[in-house]
Amino acid sequence: MTCRPRSRHFLSSPENNVTQPSKQPAGKTISYKRPDGKDVSGYLASPAKPEGAPAIVVIQEWWGLNDQIRGVADRLAAAGYLALVPDLYRGEKTVEEEEAHHLMSKLDFADAATQDIRGAVQYLKGHTQNVGVTGFCMGGALTLLALNFIPELSAGVVFYGMPPLEYLDPKAIKVPVQAHWATQDEFFPAENVDKLEEKLSEGGVDIEFHRYLAHHAFTNEEAVGYGRISGTQYDPVWAQLAWDRTLTFFGRTLWG
Repeated sequence: MTCRPRSRHFLSSPENNVTQPSKQPAGKTISYKRPDGKDVSGYLASPAKPEGAPAIVVIQEWWGLNDQIRGVADRLAAAGYLALVPDLYRGEKTVEEEEAHHLMSKLDFADAATQDIRGAVQYLKGHTQNVGVTGFCMGGALTLLALNFIPELSAGVVFYGMPPLEYLDPKAIKVPVQAHWATQDEFFPAENVDKLEEKLSEGGVDIEFHRYLAHHAFTNEEAVGYGRISGTQYDPVWAQLAWDRTLTFFGRTLWG
């Protein structure tokens, strides 16, 4: 098993405490247009005071648009952001590892980045000036691709996920990037993270990498107990630190 997408998939063109368990989603399902005119649905969570609030696109793990990733959007909304999770699997989701791998294998990553995610960014740009992006595992890889291909973005935060390095052009990434990595990650080894950091840094990207003595999916509060995928483990202490750093970063790059 791996939640890292294979190279061939890229050939197609307090309330906001992250350690809290998922609650009943507080947002709503919406529909928006991709750049090619097709409709996509997504989960939209709104802050108490939406006027002038910046926005963030939240990209799912390989499980689909489930309550856990909705919870991330809800926490961002509680922190003052408009947050939108695109439904990349078109309504499909799972809790089974084999099925998750199957769903991810069917996903056209280039289309997801340049159409589904860019459409979400453009939808949010209709409501606010500054839009960021964040994602986890598969969503982390898509976050980097989005930063590479979507000029409307203002910042991005990556959580333990990357595409093959050959699909990234650092010179195309014009905005600040923060990233969070687990030093005991079996799916995205430390040496690969080092190579990514080197490539982005040498390419002139404004990067901020953080490494944690943790396992893959350390911010996912559902990666606990019997039944979790081998090699994953939620860590509430590191999760909270990563969340605090994320909010500080987005506060600096998206507000004002």
